[in-house]
Parts: sequence; structure tokens; C-alpha cells
Amino acid sequence: MVERILVINPNSSLSCTDGIAGAIAPFAAPGLPRLDVTRLPDSPGAIVTWRDWYAVAEPLCRMVEAEPADAYVIGCVSDPGLEAVRTVTDKPVFGPLRCAVAAAMMRGERFGIIAFTDKSKPRQRRALQSMGVDTRLAGTIPLNLDMEVLTDPVAPRARLADAARELVALGAEAVILGCAGMAGHRDFAEQACGVPVIEPCQAAVTQALLAVVAARGGRMRLAAE
Repeated sequence: MVERILVINPNSSLSCTDGIAGAIAPFAAPGLPRLDVTRLPDSPGAIVTWRDWYAVAEPLCRMVEAEPADAYVIGCVSDPGLEAVRTVTDKPVFGPLRCAVAAAMMRGERFGIIAFTDKSKPRQRRALQSMGVDTRLAGTIPLNLDMEVLTDPVAPRARLADAARELVALGAEAVILGCAGMAGHRDFAEQACGVPVIEPCQAAVTQALLAVVAARGGRMRLAAE
């Protein structure tokens, strides 16, 4: 039986969902879990405010309860509903922000975040504080662009390049793309700033793949007993 990893975009944007799917497509390979990407169709077009962040927790829980998978990724870089979703499944659930921070810290001592909007910063700061790594943040620079501008293949790139370079000037040795809507711009941002750029959905899917593949060993041992 082929294992399944379900990536759920908690906003309703089709372009954002497509961007996530494109970013994680290179991680699909024979012998690895199937990667499925979906969205919450009745949710906000972007997770902007705390109200948006709290509002998607219950719909995420209901989707996880209805959609069997071997691991789940919440495709938003403020990890909405992460703790709530973990209470409705015994499968691993990954938040892209926390996974991206872990990946960034393996590439350098200090990291920076290109945020979606100014309103993203408090939510991301809370996550960093919960991880005990807020002192390693070199800075956060918001783009303050609409989701459909952010997901355009060209429109946001000048702003992205400027933000990435500014974070490097502030001391960032790795840069995190702080919204899943930026997923298609990782290579461009890395070329622009010259340091590793982390795409959070890729970071979370990497951890989900590791968790699901590692669980195979336990099942094999149980079957042999």
C-alpha cells in the first residue's frame, strides 16, 4: 500500500495551492509516499489576521479527520491550527514555519524571514518564541502584497530580491520565504541574495517524508514478530 502525505493549504487561493504543488513536485519519486495537495475552499483567500489564523483551525481538523493520510502538512507559514490538528490524529502533523526555521538553522547561525504582511510578524514571532530561537532572527521584512500578486511568476520579484538582500545585510545567513504564496520564487530569491533560501512547504514535506519512511522500519519489525 502506497503511503500518503496530505498537504493542506488553509486558504482558498488556487494560485497559492498550485504554487505549493509545484514547489513540492520534485520530492515525488517511486518508492516514496504519494504527495497530495488540497485547500480549504471556503476559507479566506489568504491568512492575514489573527482572526483568519484562528478561523481555519476547526476546518483543518475536520479535513484531517475526513482525509486519511500517513502524515499531514499545513501549507501556511504561520502554522495555523497546528496544535489543534495534532489532537485529532495520531499521525505526524508538520507546520512549515517551524520546519523552515529548523532547516535555516542548519545552514547558518542567523536567519531572516520575508513576511507576507506586517500582520504576519506577530504570529511568526510567537512561533519563534515557542521554539526558543527568537534571538537567532536577524530580521523580518514584509512585502505587503496581495496573494494574487505574490503568486504571479514575475510581479513580486523585484520586492523579493530587495527584501532578501536587506536581510543578508542585517546578518542573515539563510532566508525563509514567509508565505506559501512565495513558493515559486525560491530559486530566484536565492540567486538574488547569495545565501540559502528556504521554502517552508518543501522543508515540511522533507520532514514528513522522513517520518513516514522511518515508520516503515517499525511496521516491518512488528510484522516479523
